[in-house]
Amino acid sequence: MERTQTYPLAAAVRDAYRAGEDDETMEPLVLVEDGRPVGRIEDGDYVIFYNIRGEREIQLTRAFVDDQFPHFEREPMVTHWTTMIEYHPDLDTRVAFPPPGVVRDTLSETVSRAGRRQVKIVESEKQVHLTTFLNGGREEPFPGEARIVVDSVDFEGYLPPPAMRAEDVAEAAIRALQDESVHLLVVNWANVDVIGHGEDRDAIMAAVSAVDTQLGRVLEVARAMDVTALVTADHGTVEKWYYPDGSIDTGHTDSDVPFVLVAPSAANQRGGGLGLTVRAGGSLIDVAPTVLALMGIQKPPAMTGTSLVGGVAGGGARRVALLILDGWGARDEEWGNLIAQTDTPVMDGLLAHHPAVRLQAAGEAVGLPDQIPNRGGKTVGNSEVGHVHIGAGRIITSDRLRIERSIEDGSFFQNPALLSAMEGARDDGGALHLLGIISFYSSHGSVEHLKALLRMAKRVGVPRVYVHGMLGRRGEKPESGAIYVADIEAECRRLGIGRFVSLIGRFWSLDREENWDRIERSYRWLAHGDGRPVDPS
Repeated sequence: MERTQTYPLAAAVRDAYRAGEDDETMEPLVLVEDGRPVGRIEDGDYVIFYNIRGEREIQLTRAFVDDQFPHFEREPMVTHWTTMIEYHPDLDTRVAFPPPGVVRDTLSETVSRAGRRQVKIVESEKQVHLTTFLNGGREEPFPGEARIVVDSVDFEGYLPPPAMRAEDVAEAAIRALQDESVHLLVVNWANVDVIGHGEDRDAIMAAVSAVDTQLGRVLEVARAMDVTALVTADHGTVEKWYYPDGSIDTGHTDSDVPFVLVAPSAANQRGGGLGLTVRAGGSLIDVAPTVLALMGIQKPPAMTGTSLVGGVAGGGARRVALLILDGWGARDEEWGNLIAQTDTPVMDGLLAHHPAVRLQAAGEAVGLPDQIPNRGGKTVGNSEVGHVHIGAGRIITSDRLRIERSIEDGSFFQNPALLSAMEGARDDGGALHLLGIISFYSSHGSVEHLKALLRMAKRVGVPRVYVHGMLGRRGEKPESGAIYVADIEAECRRLGIGRFVSLIGRFWSLDREENWDRIERSYRWLAHGDGRPVDPS
């Protein structure tokens, strides 16, 4: 009883678990007193949206800051928004950690500068990864770069059907391969990563199988069209589906990823009959230099990665297909390895008969902390970081690492954008709202960042601080959300500042597919207090 009274939102989350809800799709919860919601975002208030990554945070931010907003009705309200990183350059927000700048001399830019034509094919679910992230933060295509975005399927519930649009992605890739004016083809199959964030073993294995089948179709045409194919992934997911205690891990992993060279030759032997070899000991930053070497294009000095392929004939100019199996990690152990447990004749044949190695895709090798603060272990990879490094050909320090270093050296607490929001709330007599993911180490943020903000608000002397959390299961043990919520409620009590006033499943608030009905629900949760009431009395 004492714990319920002390941590009311944590208790409400546990009640939701018992009622069959999960973290990702949890219905909004709102703290109430005397029947009225506490801590709503109101006119004149200050908000710090502390999430990182950014692509799933744009729509909710727009709902509060855009002057012209056609998607649903809003009441007139002016709020002052600060975001931890830049979600989009056109958003009217202050940014605590602005981007250091667009990464230059990426794979796409280098291929374009060489006068070669490139085509990228991806489902809309992963569009930003193959376009903006792969291009080092640049949104516009380079000269000679075409983008084919296959609309993801409409579906009811949390996850799409396992096949998604894998066949349509393959069909588009085949058409591009048959067009000899296309020098570089880049393809992303999203299935394993997307479906891997669920707990349906059969669905995940069906997703793995679908990707394997469509990969085989594309490789068959690549061989016929004399195109060299490179098969790899951006990070791992379902090859390590269990935690050591046997509970399901729906998040990303710190595993290496496969890298396979499929040379255009009928000789189905290692080296493809062309005398090509693949070296071990590489990471994702070596993919771009490899592509350039195969195409006969000199890599720019900014690329510190090196080609993985030896024996490339002088002159190059070979057509190349870079095939990215999103979330397909490499791991020998079969326990909890849903990739190994799925029938994958195409990938099995590639690994048996073609030059293949494994690449690092987590931790310092891709600009992430090598040790997770306060927990240990290598930081897991993710789709944003993976595609950035595949395209950049060098290590790019992640926003997460920049933020955590600033907390360690104390500069975080002097950050001008964060100080402006906190001092504004203090001096204007308004409220400060801290909005973001409630997870230990989600790719979208960390409760450690939230705790740093609470400590900073105490130093500044902000009188009213409200926390609004988003729950997500990815990479967390079952029912871990309630543990983190209680941790933040306890931290507010320990510091003597802040109230944790509302929660929602990230499914409703972190959308990137123009599902404005979900964003409207999140808006009304924050501004109106719409949700299941939680009375702490």
